[in-house]
Amino acid sequence: MKTIALKPGLAIILMMATFLPRAIMAQNATEIAWKVYNRATPKDGESDMTMTLINAKGKERVRYLHQYFKDYGEVEKKIMFFKAPADVKNTSFLNYSYDDDRDDDQWLYLPALKKVKRISGGNKEDYFMGSDFTYEDLEKRSPNKDEHTLLKTETLNGELCYVIASVPVEEGQYSKRVAWIIKDKWIPLKIEFYDEDEELLKTLSITDYQKLQGYWTIVIQEMKNVQKDHKTVITLSNIRIEVGLGDEKFTQRAMTKGL
Repeated sequence: MKTIALKPGLAIILMMATFLPRAIMAQNATEIAWKVYNRATPKDGESDMTMTLINAKGKERVRYLHQYFKDYGEVEKKIMFFKAPADVKNTSFLNYSYDDDRDDDQWLYLPALKKVKRISGGNKEDYFMGSDFTYEDLEKRSPNKDEHTLLKTETLNGELCYVIASVPVEEGQYSKRVAWIIKDKWIPLKIEFYDEDEELLKTLSITDYQKLQGYWTIVIQEMKNVQKDHKTVITLSNIRIEVGLGDEKFTQRAMTKGL
């Protein structure tokens, strides 16, 4: 068999042809992830929230909340108050998201114990108040915590989407996430969460989003645990943005005082 010797320059070109597309896809995926993370949001706002828990038999449990949020630039603060039913009334949740790679700070106030509990890193895989969202799901996750790959572009629900796989740099509760990101809106229309065995665990679907005062806002989202056949639907209503909220609303003291 005749051996063909490649010129050094040609060998380099062939190597670039092999590795460059993958590098470009990774770079583009990371850029897209940052556009989602940095999507323009209001300085502050509030809304009513309905959380509907639906089991495999279709039985529903409905919870009513009110939430406030405020963006300080380097930190975003959000607080939720449960209003009904009686078994969760006056429970509150406070979340601080930082504009760097730090994990969020989170606290839960349980009125029966009259105590504010800090959610530690080891407990962030727990499910939030019986829903299908874990405490980690409620965080604003920095793109630096994952390695991103652009898998393809695809039309979903009439929207052209980038499909991105994100694998955590450090081991966590998910082996990867696959997200359908709406081009130019930078909203995740769907996210698949895979467990440590790389089996599909949950799917988050955004079923309603609206442009309010120039900001794309997620109005209805559904998290379905496909392994347990259980889902949680969160619906926002009476949304008000740019209202000038005071700092006193976003403290542990405010958690204990309630609405």
